[in-house]
Amino acid sequence: MSKKSLRKFGSGKDIGMSLLWYWISYVVVTWIGIGHTIFNILVLHMGSMAQGPGLGEGYEMTKPWHPLYNIILFTIFGLLYLRKVEGLNLKKAMATGALWSGISIVIDLFGWVIIKHPWSLTFKQFYVEYQPWITLVYLAMFIAPVISYLILNAKKKKAVALAA
Repeated sequence: MSKKSLRKFGSGKDIGMSLLWYWISYVVVTWIGIGHTIFNILVLHMGSMAQGPGLGEGYEMTKPWHPLYNIILFTIFGLLYLRKVEGLNLKKAMATGALWSGISIVIDLFGWVIIKHPWSLTFKQFYVEYQPWITLVYLAMFIAPVISYLILNAKKKKAVALAA
């Protein structure tokens, strides 16, 4: 990262905390998605990978929910991170969103496509058949810190107005 892009975050500590909150959110979102798929298969008796083409009905039915998980959780973890950022402004929130969505694009490529495991997908399954959901997921990750910033800014303005 260049010195100029580091300034968007404020300090190395800010980047470290940003990455910590990112990873917590990413792991929680992933486990919720996996749990939702397992719930669909075991409780709602939807088809699994073993029973059908692709990843099965249990997974396919979770796709529309993925952007929702992401916008909610990344906004919550964005609030937890951004409330501690000194000199918080819209640029820092947007830089956080760009970092989080950018990291996710790379991690997803390796974690869901390149590295083979029982739930891995082909490039076509992940980047073509998962549309529009994957694009909305990355957009949610980008927008979530901006929403967090707007919430924090509104709370700050309200506190100032009440104090006046």
